[in-house]
Amino acid sequence: MESVKIVITGAYAAGKTSFIRSISEIDILSTEYEVTDEKERQLKHQTTVALDFGKLAINDDYVLYIFGTPGQERFDFMWEHLSIGCLGYVVLVDSCRPAHLNETYRLMERFVEITDAPFIVAANKQDDPTALPLSYIRRRLQIPIETPIVPCVANDRESVKSVLLTLLDHIAVQTYGQKVDDLQEDSE
Repeated sequence: MESVKIVITGAYAAGKTSFIRSISEIDILSTEYEVTDEKERQLKHQTTVALDFGKLAINDDYVLYIFGTPGQERFDFMWEHLSIGCLGYVVLVDSCRPAHLNETYRLMERFVEITDAPFIVAANKQDDPTALPLSYIRRRLQIPIETPIVPCVANDRESVKSVLLTLLDHIAVQTYGQKVDDLQEDSE
């Protein structure tokens, strides 16, 4: 069985741990600790300080190893370590917190410096009526039109599965010039 490394990144409290927990076939390895900063504590009480790790078998031949990064910039040294060898990554955005889009933009700039792996953007909390539209998020984050931005609900397994399939298709297009389904048909 061949393993494929995928990274889930995003700003603080974007939903990375929930995303991985929703799809992993194993209990995730998580390095969450109590939040000490009072401002950050208003959003959540625990935060990832090193990584989250989950696993998902795609079929009999491939397994995804899913690594989640910490969101705070003070842990950015982990971003570099976790991105080594990744086939692609997802930038997770909290669609209900427009004030954090600048933080996400800085994170995206940093990741482009760290790795040339293909990425997509997943707009979390799209089930919330106050969620920002995808077009607004694309414009604010200056996401190129060829980079997919997809709706997401991080605690919904089917939504997370859809995001990962979009990422795998995007990787296939960037690498081979065609989607995963087309590649499978060509090999038959």
